[in-house]
Amino acid sequence: MRSARMRIRRPRVRRIAPFSVNRMVPNILTLLALCAGMTAIRFAVNGKFEYAVFAIIVAGIFDGLDGRLARLLKATSSFGAELDSLSDFISFGAAPAVMLYLWTMSDLQSVGWAMVLFYAVCCALRLARFNTQLAAEPPPWRSNFFSGVPAPAGAGLIMVPMFASFEWGSWIARSPILNAVWIGIVALLMISTIPTFSLKRIRIPSHHVIPTLLGIGLMTAFLTTAPWATLLLVGAAYVVSIPLTVRASHRLRRDYQARQEQVAEPRRPITAGSSDLSIPSSEPVIPESGVSSSEWRHERRTAQESPR
Repeated sequence: MRSARMRIRRPRVRRIAPFSVNRMVPNILTLLALCAGMTAIRFAVNGKFEYAVFAIIVAGIFDGLDGRLARLLKATSSFGAELDSLSDFISFGAAPAVMLYLWTMSDLQSVGWAMVLFYAVCCALRLARFNTQLAAEPPPWRSNFFSGVPAPAGAGLIMVPMFASFEWGSWIARSPILNAVWIGIVALLMISTIPTFSLKRIRIPSHHVIPTLLGIGLMTAFLTTAPWATLLLVGAAYVVSIPLTVRASHRLRRDYQARQEQVAEPRRPITAGSSDLSIPSSEPVIPESGVSSSEWRHERRTAQESPR
């Protein structure tokens, strides 16, 4: 007796659509950012903290280019978005945490590890919230701002004490207690809803293009000659911009709400008993008395015909 053949349905595996070489360029930049973040951890383990900081900066440059290049080439995809989030967590969450722990936070032992772990968790939460808000349309007054400090900026901020130490020595900048407080502040800013500055939708006027390019060239020159002082200046400028950004966001929100209220405000109908006498009524107003309407009209006509 022949046994019946049973058909086993294999689950369909969702395959990634084939990419052209141009569409793979943003993903390649994302992988380069990931490699730079992992290289920063290697430099930190070997005690070369200056090279580790430069590796994080290189990762930030690649991270800033991959998204813009993907939109320019129309190569955005869910695969690229997930890869970008994983790369951001490694480069701007795990790598700076390991660097700070090996640099100074290990002196506090378990407390120091808890602080760098707190920063890494806040970075992961910030990236998860950002991914969930990609499909949602932000309010008009928040379109030019981030919600909280983004991951690359957070990584740069927690390394500010390292910049100061490389420039002026580690007599106070390498204090584990000072760094613990600073790490906690930056981690809370990352998961907060405070509006922060965003370069995504800024349009530079045509007459400002040349000065902007000159400023970028000048900053690059200072980065090559005095890198740590320049990075300290950039970090201080970003911190100062946060209250200014909050103020600008609140002003835009008030203006938007005022315009919405003006559009939604209904017109008041003018009734006969209304106190507004600016618009006269075409129909005569009949007094609320016991006089009939015919008698009232006769008395009104007589009063109008009588001489004044």
